[in-house]
Amino acid sequence: MSSIETTELTVDHQQNYDGVFPQVIACDTDGADLSHVQEWIAANKAKVLNDLSKHGAILFRGFPVLSDLDFDSFVQAFGLDGFTYQESLSNAVRKNRTEKVFTANEAPPAVSIFLHHEMAQTPLYPSKLFFYCEKAAEEGGATPICRSDILLKELEARAPQFVADCENKGVRYSNNMPAVDDAESGQGRSWKSTLSVDSKEEAENKLEKLGYRWQWQDDGGLRVTTAALPAVRTLKDGRRVFFNQLIAAYRGWKDSRNDADKSICFGDDSEMDAEAMALAIQLGDELSFDIPWQTGDVALVDNFLAMHGRRPFSGERRVLASLVS
Repeated sequence: MSSIETTELTVDHQQNYDGVFPQVIACDTDGADLSHVQEWIAANKAKVLNDLSKHGAILFRGFPVLSDLDFDSFVQAFGLDGFTYQESLSNAVRKNRTEKVFTANEAPPAVSIFLHHEMAQTPLYPSKLFFYCEKAAEEGGATPICRSDILLKELEARAPQFVADCENKGVRYSNNMPAVDDAESGQGRSWKSTLSVDSKEEAENKLEKLGYRWQWQDDGGLRVTTAALPAVRTLKDGRRVFFNQLIAAYRGWKDSRNDADKSICFGDDSEMDAEAMALAIQLGDELSFDIPWQTGDVALVDNFLAMHGRRPFSGERRVLASLVS
């Protein structure tokens, strides 16, 4: 066997814009092993990446990816530059399995993680995301994905001034980082871990370079507000996308330290339009496709074109991630 044979599948509730969303590719070769997968990726990676930029997300089903190490090999076969979680400014708590592979957000099962572009609330973000379902949940636990260009078109048609303000003013995000990691929160990464520093002085120096505002808290935590960041992005092919974390921040940045209502504002510090935000949330819900995870599935998501999240679940669920610069 020199490689593997694949077919393109249709799945329930699959969407279709300028192509299906997501694209689903199934391995049809019995007895295939990881070496055959690596050969197939080497021969097809240009087409896969081209398809990704068109569709926004690809689900690989039935491929012999049986462990975190297999997933690491699957990702590395594409030959793309990695984006390590350590170098990010994300506040989510995660655990590394390999240098390139880590757990998805470790927030408790009952917590919803709402639609967002990965790390768009910071000036550092990946271009692509790989996900691997090591173990599907007994119930729930789907990963909703949403085409950000389609959402923006719908939003602009119904709330044009809000979209213009997002595009012209940008947005700022505020959150309180704890002194130590808080695994009970989707935003629980400590300020030392988030900023990759060991002292308050190092933290302040880094924040100053990033253009952030900050305030130390009595409990040793750190409240930060970003510089004005883009909320609408134009892709190389001319498509405009709602590239931000507004929905996730407005709906979900709430824990013992953070109030979602105070987590976002426009770049000039003016308040967000609550009705427009409610519309953006509604559109995100209406336009989402839930990836129905099966153990062994791998998904590849274009972080500029598609948002993603996590549904609540029961039972054990293990979904791993790897980021591409």
